[in-house]
Amino acid sequence: MVSLKRLALIPVALAALLAAGCGGSGDSSSSSPSATEWADGLCSAITTWSSSVRTSAKTLQGGNLSEDSLKTATSGITDATNELASDLKDLGKPDTDAGDKAKEATDQLSSDVKDDVQTMKDAVENASGAAGAATAASTIVATLSKMGTQVSSAATKLQQADAKGELEKGFKDASSCSDLTGSG
Repeated sequence: MVSLKRLALIPVALAALLAAGCGGSGDSSSSSPSATEWADGLCSAITTWSSSVRTSAKTLQGGNLSEDSLKTATSGITDATNELASDLKDLGKPDTDAGDKAKEATDQLSSDVKDDVQTMKDAVENASGAAGAATAASTIVATLSKMGTQVSSAATKLQQADAKGELEKGFKDASSCSDLTGSG
């Protein structure tokens, strides 16, 4: 399931980008989407989140490390991550044998990234002066890296649950997944 493994690389790449710079909505209970529709929703949510986080991280590039730049970047990352968490919850359960496990994995990821957002917000709120900004930036980078681990864990859970290969086929067939799986 190469496509699922590649999803896990996105937050890690974002953390690297940030480190370098420092120095959907639907009713999930109404129906069960096909594996392709579900994968398309997941990839679309991750693509949107990734793009938004990259944009926010750019505010810290070029040595622009201040309390204000951290607040701006964290606000953008927070908004994007809250949207991702909501989108993950809204995915519902795909109409596959692994549907329950897939929903469980995305619900757990949604909960995890919400916790991560709070970690970043707390770090920025407690930052004072240049040293505090540097510490907060370090926390943001570490938290984005942690998100990468969480996405990887969710991908592993999906892979393990997908004995019949229905989700894998869904990821291959979903148009929004081609950008995520076509490179890297």
